[in-house]
Amino acid sequence: MNTSTSSPLSRASSTPLAQQLAQRFAERIGQRLLLPGTRLPSVRECAKHHGVSPYTVVAAYDQLLAQGLLEARKQRGFFVREPALAQSRSAPTHSLPTRAAGRPFDATTLIRGMFQAEARTAPGLGTLPAEWLDLPMIQGALRKVVAQSEGPDQLALQYGEPGGDARLRMALARRLADVGIAVAPEQLLTTVGATHALDLVTRGLLQPGDAVLVDDPGWAIEYARLTQAGMRLLPVPRGADGPDLAVMQRLVEQHRPRMYVTVSVLHNPTGHTLNLAQAHQILKLAETGDFMIVEDDTYAFLAPNHAPRLSALDGLRRTIYVSGFSKILTPAWRVGYLAASAERIKKLTDLKLLSTLTTSPLLERAVALCLEQGQLRRHAERVATRLDAARLRAVKLAQGAGCHFVTPPQGLFGWLDVGADTERLAQRLLDAGWLTAPGRLFSATRQAGTLMRINFATAQDPKFWALLASSDAK
Repeated sequence: MNTSTSSPLSRASSTPLAQQLAQRFAERIGQRLLLPGTRLPSVRECAKHHGVSPYTVVAAYDQLLAQGLLEARKQRGFFVREPALAQSRSAPTHSLPTRAAGRPFDATTLIRGMFQAEARTAPGLGTLPAEWLDLPMIQGALRKVVAQSEGPDQLALQYGEPGGDARLRMALARRLADVGIAVAPEQLLTTVGATHALDLVTRGLLQPGDAVLVDDPGWAIEYARLTQAGMRLLPVPRGADGPDLAVMQRLVEQHRPRMYVTVSVLHNPTGHTLNLAQAHQILKLAETGDFMIVEDDTYAFLAPNHAPRLSALDGLRRTIYVSGFSKILTPAWRVGYLAASAERIKKLTDLKLLSTLTTSPLLERAVALCLEQGQLRRHAERVATRLDAARLRAVKLAQGAGCHFVTPPQGLFGWLDVGADTERLAQRLLDAGWLTAPGRLFSATRQAGTLMRINFATAQDPKFWALLASSDAK
């Protein structure tokens, strides 16, 4: 663990306490652990938490103001400043009642923060813990591929195919048939992870200024990506009962969106999965409103095959299906893919060639072997069983700490009400070495509140829940 962000201030140090405190906040801002727009604790709160005088906190905040890292807002407090580069960008402005004032998080801020989690105890982690992954399977698949590359295929000595490894696309077509999506290998395009697939769709099928429906709460990096591409976000509230379809219908009528980007199965962060009635209503809205649907099925291997997929019901007419293997196989293998109509695949393949040439034939063939031999399916079944047990334990720990789930606990993530401002709480927990995911990270309108996302697999330590329940944390 990086102790520079969790050790107490030292009165024995030759460095003044105000400077130590300023350095701590500056490090967190530099590491993207405090995002632009984040409100720092009040002077009184900060002084009490760190055991220093209010004068010391004022002096520390003054140093950060002088460095351009903070801004003071009259009668509101101190806030992390937007990066100068972000302030210099000019994006199209549109009058949308659903959009809050202030700029969205930039994508690099969020991605850097996600990577910081690897070095800390992280109940807010976005992936499975490394010890849950099957390293022997991964190593064995790579060894086989390298051995095969010495033969006729020569995979190690050439570019991959434009559409992706043929064996992988055949294996993917069989895999998608298991979840009800009928697709030919020619309708599949491999990418550098699911994020690359989403980016290709944005750049290939949208224009700056287009309106895009997004789930709220939802995936913050997707919000940032779309906004940086010049799109207008139309947040659709999503809770225990799924997307608010009445709000969606009004947004469709008022703003004529071009696309809806959604996680239909084991939604991040709520864990909700669409039922058949909801899926049919969304597809009907897409038909009448003439917009596309991008279905991000990132957590497909953690969900039952029978869970309704919009792409299965629609037959890939208005839908584009996106998925990948980072969440179940390994984040180190950036292998993703998308399925779409033949016409869209051709356009997106051309864009892929311009952006990355091709994707790694070695890694794609290794994934193909894991699929073909059933190893990935068996691994996913073991992970699902282990996750079920971890979820039960985490739910008991959360309830014992006085928290409650605002949506039924499912999948990898829990959407939790802790009864305190989680943006401020996250800073205090970080002092104790716990990296969390406050609800504001998942808000398209950047609203703070009492909600927090937890990862059931990494939220197993009773010490975390005891601290969360204590008055010292809140």
